[in-house]
Amino acid sequence: MFWRAISEDQPGPRWAGLFAEYWPDYRRWWLNEGDAARASYLESRQMLTRHMPELVPLYDQLCELAGGGDQAARFLSFYCPPPYLSGCSQALWTGKAPVLVRNYDYNPAAFDSLILRTNWMGRRVIGVSDGLWGLVDGMNDAGVAISLTFGGRRVVGQGFGVPLILRYVLQTCTTSEEAGRVLARVPTHMSYNVTVVDRERKYLTAMMGPDRKAQITHAAVATNHQENVEWISHARFTATVERERYLLHRMSLHRDTEEKFISAFLKPPLYSTAFSQGFGTLYTAVYRPRKRQMEIRWPGTIWPLSLDTFEEGARQVQVPGSA
Repeated sequence: MFWRAISEDQPGPRWAGLFAEYWPDYRRWWLNEGDAARASYLESRQMLTRHMPELVPLYDQLCELAGGGDQAARFLSFYCPPPYLSGCSQALWTGKAPVLVRNYDYNPAAFDSLILRTNWMGRRVIGVSDGLWGLVDGMNDAGVAISLTFGGRRVVGQGFGVPLILRYVLQTCTTSEEAGRVLARVPTHMSYNVTVVDRERKYLTAMMGPDRKAQITHAAVATNHQENVEWISHARFTATVERERYLLHRMSLHRDTEEKFISAFLKPPLYSTAFSQGFGTLYTAVYRPRKRQMEIRWPGTIWPLSLDTFEEGARQVQVPGSA
């Protein structure tokens, strides 16, 4: 896998270049159920204005950079996109300083492999890109870190793709409490577990779904189910219950050092190489919101990154089991 870390304070030619590069693949995915299956531009923009109004000027700017086309604008709204599934484990290290650790399990052929550092709307944000302005995990300069896991339910409804909701949280929230209020009110099109921690070590996990009110919990661990397992075959395939139990066991019975806790994510049962069956672990992310630092890890490799002293770069990584 070829990874890049790119910084552009304001949306401009670099973002436009990335969009031009990624758009053909995203367009095929976005149209895989036909154009009529996706919401219209008018509805998409209206929903964005209703639920995430602060993002609308930025959205309009990105649509213009993307060429101003109808399909691109509808895609960038993230409103009612095609359904997609992932694995993932995430947990908070219970030591003195807040540390959020997560594994992202997905299909490597449908992944941006891109770390973006931006200063949009006057707030610096760093994170792993999805859809070129959404994020699957990230952190802002207020010391809020966030990540997602799929919630393990089949239902699809009216709402936004969750990566844009994560972007919205990081652009507008300075505490986990504020983030919880956002996660409780913005509709999502599928079920997701979103974990947030701030620099004061206050944290929450929101169990979101399109057909029911979001449940804001004090869970420090999230895998791929919510209160109960509803999609049994998916739960067996992803070993979501076993991964959750493993993390809870470590946190309750072991007093792992920070490094030992992080290292556990790069080994079974948390680390997956099931790429031949759809998806495996693409990376492990570590967020330290108090230091405004993050790491992307693979077995034997660590890529340290800082929000304050961000260095652009690229890495060619061989992910075990992905080739």
